[in-house]
Amino acid sequence: MGDMTSEGANLGAGIDLSQFYQVFFEEAGENLDNMEQLLLNLDIENPDDEQMNAIFRCAHSIKGGAATFGFNDVAELTHQMETLLDKLRRHELAPTSPMVDVLLQSGDALKAQLARHQGSGADAVDTSALLSSIRTLVDGGTLDGARAPAPAAAAPAPTPKAAAPAAAPIKSTVRQLELLVGPLSDAAQADNLVELFKEITDLGTIEPLDGGISADGMRRFKVLTSSTDNDLLDLFTFHVSREQVKLLPLSEGFGFHEGAPGAPVETKKDEDPGYGFFDDAPGIPEATAAEAKAEAPKASVPVPAAKPAAPARTEVAPRAGGASPDQSTLRVSVEKVDQLINLVGELVITQAMLAQNSRNLDPGLYQQLASGLADLERNTRDLQESVMSIRMIPMSVVFNRFPRMLRDLAAKLGKKVELVTQGEATELDKGLVEKITDPLTHLVRNSCDHGIESPADRVAKGKPEQGTITLVASHQGGSIVIEVRDDGRGLNREKLIRKAREKGIDAPDTMTDQEVWGLIFAPGFSTADQVTDVSGRGVGMDVVKKNITSLGGTVEIDSAEGYGMKVSVRLPLTLAIMDGMSVGVGEEVYILPLSSVVESFQVQSDTIKTVGGSGRVVEVRDEYMPVVELEQVFNVPRFDFEHVSSIMVVVEAEGGRVAMLVDELLGQQQVVVKNLEANYRKVTDVSGATIMGDGRVALILDVGSLVRRSRH
Repeated sequence: MGDMTSEGANLGAGIDLSQFYQVFFEEAGENLDNMEQLLLNLDIENPDDEQMNAIFRCAHSIKGGAATFGFNDVAELTHQMETLLDKLRRHELAPTSPMVDVLLQSGDALKAQLARHQGSGADAVDTSALLSSIRTLVDGGTLDGARAPAPAAAAPAPTPKAAAPAAAPIKSTVRQLELLVGPLSDAAQADNLVELFKEITDLGTIEPLDGGISADGMRRFKVLTSSTDNDLLDLFTFHVSREQVKLLPLSEGFGFHEGAPGAPVETKKDEDPGYGFFDDAPGIPEATAAEAKAEAPKASVPVPAAKPAAPARTEVAPRAGGASPDQSTLRVSVEKVDQLINLVGELVITQAMLAQNSRNLDPGLYQQLASGLADLERNTRDLQESVMSIRMIPMSVVFNRFPRMLRDLAAKLGKKVELVTQGEATELDKGLVEKITDPLTHLVRNSCDHGIESPADRVAKGKPEQGTITLVASHQGGSIVIEVRDDGRGLNREKLIRKAREKGIDAPDTMTDQEVWGLIFAPGFSTADQVTDVSGRGVGMDVVKKNITSLGGTVEIDSAEGYGMKVSVRLPLTLAIMDGMSVGVGEEVYILPLSSVVESFQVQSDTIKTVGGSGRVVEVRDEYMPVVELEQVFNVPRFDFEHVSSIMVVVEAEGGRVAMLVDELLGQQQVVVKNLEANYRKVTDVSGATIMGDGRVALILDVGSLVRRSRH
């Protein structure tokens, strides 16, 4: 056996294992997410054997990979988890709620350990309390508290669990941290964090360490704060993604730390790690086994307790891949997919150019060419839909993170909350999913904190003591609608108006309900009576709306006091390619998103009425709609002065309809959306631009902005 170990070490020394790090980290993350979902869905009273086996396989796969790469801390913790899970699946122990808590906290610790090995720069995670709790449970003992001690993780935890012990809203210890932000495409994004500290004075102070000059898109700041890492990260992620933020203890060295991202942290002990090929069970070093014996209670010895699991591990080893993605899948970097989408976009433009140039040809003389162009158009559309579907991922990826978050948050607030999800299979573009996650997280936390009442209050009102938060995703036209509903207390109209007036916001009593509900999107607005580490700072809802609006989406609120509240988020399915209707005004061409177009019709000049001296409306089937004249909105130059526009296009957005006055309808086509703001500057009432078949640039209209214009 010793010869095999030496041979394995030599083999490992001849192979650059770092090339496999990223695959391991991705698969480990998937296994941890899968294990968390299985644990949350576990029926403690009647556990399912296959479910227990699946949880065991997840831990086993992580341990095997960690041992191979020499991540001893990960291997040690997963080995102890595996011992407990093996006893559970063999029915030698009955599952209990404290066991589930310990396993969930172990998953949090593993995520922190893996983040550290990926180069997050965080301190080592102290898992001694967790390991002791697991050994106690393996030996049949019970824990003193309802929950096991949480690991003292320095790395940012994915859920509010790490903040659970700090129930008090005010922290006393001021810490000195180094904040690394980046890499950023626009280094000015980091300035938003400075503004955040100015708006929230009790966060602490922040000052740049780099003189305000970025290096390779990285910015460095010195932060003095008494807030926890989780509180800071929750606020920072409204402006930059969590992956671009690192909090480190401030020290000399100017941020140039040893080791590259993804490289394993060197062991401090003067021992040969052996590249994970150990004489005993996979992933547990001899020193770890010796420590386990020394720490174990006198009544039992952990090594013999783990021996019954050995045959099971031998049996399950060939199935270790069962916890990883199916063999029929292929891992491809997002950059390659984006490049493919860009090429398809150029192909769509080229096809449109060929189609436009071929319109002047006689179909009778060029029948074969016309047939080929028709096939090209059909195949181009099919190719575009297939390529776009690669980036589409189900909403379950977002929804699956909320059960654990709500479980911890409800326990912290002393509430009973059930989460119901519908439409998890609804697909959305990957880029949008990444950007919608944080706003949805804030909405769900708001529903739990502000919306759902305490069990005593709910019973007093004749409601069941357990509140319900419902997440619904569905397709409506060319958009996806995500709803966050709760059956809590709802919004109080009088309280909102009073709070608005206290903040100096104009809030007359004549405001409609929708206008009153919209007050919560005002910067710094909060209905919380006191500031806690969950909410009440007034930072959130305004950023939620800002972020969703930047994605071309809208937010609507509906509420009934005493019965609950619903927040509806409407987003486009993708930001890359869309179906549009091209319309002509003078010599200009504009694109209307086809999903917003309701109908078009010819209009007589006598059916357009003037209201209030300047506003104009048109009657459509006993309904009056505001008229938007694109010629006046965009100051289109006109040389045929006697021409009168006679075509109306009815569009719908944000719950309202307007009739646009245009000269002609040019047709329907696919357009490749180009970001106008990034290539030129932001233009009012325009959401983007595209290249037409003849090479001209056409503006894509922001229908929502035009609807809002008509209201004012």
